[in-house]
Amino acid sequence: LHSQLRLAVMSLLIGIKEAEFTFIKEKTNATAGNLSVQIQKLKDAGYIEENKQFKDNYPLTTCSITKKGIEAFEKYVKALQGYLHTDTN
Repeated sequence: LHSQLRLAVMSLLIGIKEAEFTFIKEKTNATAGNLSVQIQKLKDAGYIEENKQFKDNYPLTTCSITKKGIEAFEKYVKALQGYLHTDTN
């Protein structure tokens, strides 16, 4: 999740659970190629699932967050919060 784009994808999916590739691309301002690479990394980690199908003769790719992805995201956020609330005195 350390990549800014992977974190953005996970942040989107944590709230809506599932989204089309084009929606994620628009919301993250990512290129299709870069987004595909980052989605593959998230899939390889087991954090998201990707579903490819055709709708009206057009390819439709949707991504959804997995239970493992939710747990990893929550752990990541908790770790960040811990860093932010560290007393430096």
